[in-house]
Formats: sequence, C-alpha cells, structure tokens
Amino acid sequence: MAGAISDGPTMHSKVIITCAVTGNITTRDQHPDLPVTPEEIAEASLLAAEEGASVVHIHVRDPVTGDPSMELDYYRQTVDLIRAKNPALILNLTTGPGGRFAPSDEDPSVAGPGTTLVRPELRVEHISVLKPEICTLDLNTMNSGGQVVINTPRNVTVMARAIRAAGVKPELELFDSGDLHLARHLIDAGELDGPGLFSFVLGVNYGFNATPETMMYARNLLPPGAVWTGFGVGRSEFAMVAQSWLLGGHVRVGLEDNIYMSKGVLAPSNAALVQRARQILAGVGAEPANPSEARRLLGLS
Repeated sequence: MAGAISDGPTMHSKVIITCAVTGNITTRDQHPDLPVTPEEIAEASLLAAEEGASVVHIHVRDPVTGDPSMELDYYRQTVDLIRAKNPALILNLTTGPGGRFAPSDEDPSVAGPGTTLVRPELRVEHISVLKPEICTLDLNTMNSGGQVVINTPRNVTVMARAIRAAGVKPELELFDSGDLHLARHLIDAGELDGPGLFSFVLGVNYGFNATPETMMYARNLLPPGAVWTGFGVGRSEFAMVAQSWLLGGHVRVGLEDNIYMSKGVLAPSNAALVQRARQILAGVGAEPANPSEARRLLGLS
C-alpha cells in the first residue's frame, strides 16, 4: 500500500494560498521587517489575507530578542488579535519547535548549544489550549545545518493523539519520501485520519529537491483523495507555486520560506509574496480560494 499511486492531477480553479509569516530560522538581520511581536505577526497575517491568503501559518518569537519561542502567551496574543479582526481566516499553528538536537563537540551524546528538545506533549500544549483549525505535524528526522531534527514515530504518535483530542486537523509536513511512508503507516495504524492533509517542503538541504520530478514523485505516493500543498524555499518559491498547481496541489509562500521578490531584491512584506503568488496563479487560470471555500476544500467546519 505504501507505494500505491494516487489519482492524477486535477486542474482546480480555486487554490488555497497559505502564508507562512515568520518561521523559526529567518532573522531580522536577513530581513529588517520580519514580523516578530504578536502584534506584528497578527498584522502581517491580516494583510496577507487581504491579498488572497486563506490560511496563515504561524510561529511566534520572543518580542524582545526576536528568537524563536514556544511561549503559550505569545501564541494566545497572536491568535486573539487575528480572530478579533478576521475570524474567517484559517489559522495553522506550528508544532515544529522543540525537536532540534545539537551534539556538543566534546561529547556527541550530550546536548550542545542550539538544542531545543522537549517532551512531545509540550510541543502541542498551545494546540490543546487554543484549538486552531490546523496545526503542522513534522514527520522528518534529518540533518539541519550542523544539527539534527528529531521526530521519532513515538513522539509523532504522542503529538498526533493530542492534536486529535483537541479537534484540530494536522497538516503533515514532509521533507523527504521516508516521511511520507511514516505518515501512511500512522494512517494505517489509526493514529492519523486518512486520506490526510499534507505539505511537501522542497529545497531544504538533504531533503526533497525543488524540481518538478521530485514533486510529482511525492504526489504519486500520497493516499488517494489526500489534500496537499507543495512549496519551495528560497529561490524555488515562485517556481513551485506554478508546479504545485499543475500537479493538483495548493500553494504556500511567506517570509518563513523566502525573503526575496527576485535576486537581491527583498520582499517588502508577506502580503507582497502572496500578491505575487496570486499573479502566478492568475496566469494559469486559477484564483485564490476564500476562507469559506478553503474550509470546504480542507473539510473544516
């Protein structure tokens, strides 16, 4: 079953645009207008929605240092600010932080600087409390720079159960083909509901290449009927917008994934990246799904 081929592409006229507004890795040194505070992240999300995003993917940062954070109160503030002004916008909160290990030089069995590993229950605490419509669930264990991201089957299962108990839809983040096989195993075991909501992350070092062949290969391994998004990081972002639509997927852009409009030209904002994605889609005869249409496509109430 793990190698079953999914249905061919469907040229859908309505496309869900997700905007990933800040992420964990991009810094203010790289982009001076990166949203950092709850107010900035909420405002960036609302402006992205005005340009056609129906889903916003949210990480939070320490408002003073700009460093990645898992603080529940920062998530609560951000969510409340968005919902107060645009309750229709679909919120997709990350559960990625807390899975990074950096071995020390002196003893690789000991965690060094940069390690964020915590119990899986803590990585989904904000999901249980805030109950967004969607949250990501990373299935990758892989090299990341000089560190390692660790998502063991046990930890993923613990998180999946908590997400299900909260009534939240998991978006399964896939960085390589092994992640997809793990997802299908967890669906077969009843730990995840099928056919599933998936996201292919292309262009990260040591993971999926950002090429048409790779995206098609990944799509062909999906369970029949799965809903999916394919997106590229860095300079592959806009090319993968078109490619994902061509293969029957939805799209994602944002300063988490790419900070440039073109070579050497910083994107003015997340909204500008969404606008560019909308223009690309218009060129192939597609248009952004509004939040109501996106809820129907995603099977959300």
